[in-house]
Amino acid sequence: MGKLDVMRALALDYPVLYLNPDVDTMEEYRKVVLRGETPASTSLAHYRGSSGDVEETEGTPVGDVRVVTLGDRQDFELVIRGLMGAKDGPQTPVPASQGAAMMTVFNWPRIHAHLAKFPPEEQGAEFKRFTADKKNYQDTLVVLSRGPYSHVDAAAAGFEEEEWVAYSDTIRRYHELTHVICRRTYPQDIDALRDELVADAVGLAAAFGRYDRRLADLFLGITAGKYTGGRLANYTDKAEEKAAQVSAAMDRMETIVAETKWESAFDLIPGLMEVPGLK
Repeated sequence: MGKLDVMRALALDYPVLYLNPDVDTMEEYRKVVLRGETPASTSLAHYRGSSGDVEETEGTPVGDVRVVTLGDRQDFELVIRGLMGAKDGPQTPVPASQGAAMMTVFNWPRIHAHLAKFPPEEQGAEFKRFTADKKNYQDTLVVLSRGPYSHVDAAAAGFEEEEWVAYSDTIRRYHELTHVICRRTYPQDIDALRDELVADAVGLAAAFGRYDRRLADLFLGITAGKYTGGRLANYTDKAEEKAAQVSAAMDRMETIVAETKWESAFDLIPGLMEVPGLK
């Protein structure tokens, strides 16, 4: 299997990945993502590829989810910047503490393949009909990197390097799949801070069979209820102000995980979602 095989498979469905975030402009990204135009080049030379690249289909309580793990950190950042390039601009940096993303991606090749079944004079009307249902052209894609979770190193986490990377893979996977489940199950109940805490709790439960509060604090950068620098600042510009409230919510989640009978870590989601919002 070639190092770029996973990237080739992704780019076939999401041609925007042929663009290079370090070179191409936001307007080029909008042409491909919003208008369905074909990139001028199908080169993937801007990616390194890795033997650690893997594409899988994960079963969840809300259906199957496409999950891609990229072994090279630079490739991970390029993919995230590329898939978000039309919205945020391809130059928008990816925080070092971000190791995964759940994304909604336009699948233009699926639209084009569907329209090709109709004569040209009918395609305009069929395009409107087909795209009226977002499920026809929007995909849920989970993209994972490899490495220490939340940019917390192995020594701080209390593990050997390889052991911590393995645990991190599990936490990261369950964290992002929890976001998928919550968005489909609770589409009107979105609270960025609480949702991150819920996803971390599920990830920790999947990795360790319990809610490791020490690690949960490390991930967000909270010490004794105060913000000391960490992932919390990715979700609010009031990290210092919110730290005590977040810490109290984490206390409640620790109790919920300990007192709930569960087989799959995903079983914890309904109870965790009852924790008051943190907006």
